[in-house]
Amino acid sequence: MVTGLQPKKKRDEDTLVVLVDRLLDKGLVINADILVSVAGVELLGLKIRAALASFETAARYGLEFPSGTSIETAAWKDARIERESCPQCEKRVAKEELLTEGCPWCGWISAKAKKRMETMASLPV
Repeated sequence: MVTGLQPKKKRDEDTLVVLVDRLLDKGLVINADILVSVAGVELLGLKIRAALASFETAARYGLEFPSGTSIETAAWKDARIERESCPQCEKRVAKEELLTEGCPWCGWISAKAKKRMETMASLPV
């Protein structure tokens, strides 16, 4: 019986940059409750929640920003664009660009883009 928790094959090209990129893509949330008590009397209680994620991941999961933080920045607006992973290089590209033009990183071209190019080539000049 195969479960979904099987380890993935380790890649030789994994570097620190790739690992940080993957961490920011998936996000990381840490919740901690710290209680200091003496003789059963609670003296101090701390609740900590920390999140580490890219703007895109934060937008996807609806993470809230601290009050007073301006989220109408160019990076936030760019993060709200729907993205897909390129089937060849796995980089995240705007979905519309990936389907109509292809991947700007590795040059992969979708079937829709190939068909459009063939149609454009067959048109008289």
